[in-house]
Amino acid sequence: MVDHMNMKSSFYILTTLLFLTSCGEKNSYSGIIFDTHLHATQDIDKQLDDLEKHQVVRAAISSSWNDQEVYRTSADTEFLIGLMFPCPNGIVPYSGQKCFLEGGEYPDIAWVRQQVIDKKIDFFGELLNEYYGISPSDPSMYPYYEQAQEFELPIGIHTGLAGPDHLSPNYDPLMGDPVLLKDILIKFPGLKVWIMHAGAPYLEGTMEILRDYPQVYADISALANPDIFKKPDFGSYMKSLIEAGFEDRLMFGSDNGDLDKIIHAVNGLDFLTPEQKEKIFYKNAKAFFGIE
Repeated sequence: MVDHMNMKSSFYILTTLLFLTSCGEKNSYSGIIFDTHLHATQDIDKQLDDLEKHQVVRAAISSSWNDQEVYRTSADTEFLIGLMFPCPNGIVPYSGQKCFLEGGEYPDIAWVRQQVIDKKIDFFGELLNEYYGISPSDPSMYPYYEQAQEFELPIGIHTGLAGPDHLSPNYDPLMGDPVLLKDILIKFPGLKVWIMHAGAPYLEGTMEILRDYPQVYADISALANPDIFKKPDFGSYMKSLIEAGFEDRLMFGSDNGDLDKIIHAVNGLDFLTPEQKEKIFYKNAKAFFGIE
C-alpha cells in the first residue's frame, strides 16, 4: 500500500529545500571579482590558478619589490602593482624578505618618482606604519603623500591589528586606528585612501573617517576571513557600515586568505542585496581605482 501521507510530506520537504536553495543562489554573487588586498606568495602558479578559478579578474598586489615582477605579465588576472613601505628593519612583515634590493626601510623618493613616471607603480601600499610603530600621519610619510597626490595614486594603509610572528619589533597596535588618518586627509585633501581591513576592530574610528571624508574607501580583508574573525563579529561590523550608508565604499579583499571561505562569508551576509554584493565584490573597487 502506498503511504500517501509520507509521499506528500517528502514532496513538501523536497520542494522547500529546492526553494531555499534557489533563494540562496539568487541572493549570492557569482560574477567577476576585484581583490583589492593581495600579496606575493611562494607558490605563484597555485595562487594564479586559484584567482582564475574564483573569477578574480583584477587584483591590487603588494610585497617585496622584486617579488612583484612576475605579476606584471599575468594573462588571466590584471594586477595593479603597489609599493610597500616603510619596512621594519628593511623587511616585509611575516615573510621576511627585503622590501628593496638595497635593504632600506624607506624607498628613495627620487626612485619612486621615476617608477611612477615609468608606470611601474599603480598605488602606494600596503603602507606599514603600524608595523613600523608610527602613525600614518607621521611627517616621514609626507614626501610620499605629496607624490601620491600629484600623480593621483591611491594609497592603501594597514589598519586594525596584526597576526603573530610579524617580525616587527616596533609594532604598535594603537597606530592601527583609522582616526589617525585625519591629519593627512586635511593636509593632503587630494589623496585617495583606502582603509585596509576596514579598520577592524576600530569601528568607531573607521566610521568617523568614512563619514567625514568621502574620498576614503575600505577593504574588508581579514574582517571577512572566518579564520580570523568569527562570523557574528564580521556580520555585526558589516551591518554597522552598511546601515551607516557606506555600501558604495566597501571593497573585497582576501589578504591571501582562503578565497572559498571569504567569498562564502560575504555571500552569507543575508542583509546584503545582490546589488550590494556586486558593489563589494567588484564595482566599488573599479570606481575607486578609476578603471573604465
